[in-house]
Amino acid sequence: MDPLWTNIFRKKLDEESLAFFLKHLPIFSELSPRALQILEGIVHVRSYKANETIFEEGDPGSGMYMIRSGTVKIFAGGQNNAENELASLAVGDFFGETTLTAPAPRSASARTIEATELVGLFRADILELAEKHPAVCSVIFLGLTRIVSERLQAASLEIRRLKKQIGDYTATEGIET
Repeated sequence: MDPLWTNIFRKKLDEESLAFFLKHLPIFSELSPRALQILEGIVHVRSYKANETIFEEGDPGSGMYMIRSGTVKIFAGGQNNAENELASLAVGDFFGETTLTAPAPRSASARTIEATELVGLFRADILELAEKHPAVCSVIFLGLTRIVSERLQAASLEIRRLKKQIGDYTATEGIET
């Protein structure tokens, strides 16, 4: 086969690889190619059918999921068994990361909307990684810390905006708070 064609096909395979997918997630963007190979060896790939439950609110949390294909709905239970949708996540999004480092019950439920492929990283895997490859684990934790920090800052700004909105509403309506 002509080397030109080989290179074109090789590039396509690289872009479809698990390492390529992981490298493009913000948590893992600082990992070296060797560290990505190590990570690739510990994550778990699983395919889900449409409308399949990944976990339910209250379940013990043991790690995070990254969406490689498909769509996932995050929701919390409401009154009269209603589902309050919190987010609809797509390719490249991840969820459940808060239980990666500390065991806690899931604060919401997750269900696929369509056929979906998820990549899971679990606490047991990260603890083993910390023993065998502490430098790789440090880079992952720095990436995770950066993302969680950004999300907390955004949530704080949203809370302030909502409080101001409520304050403005109560002031114009003459409602005492």
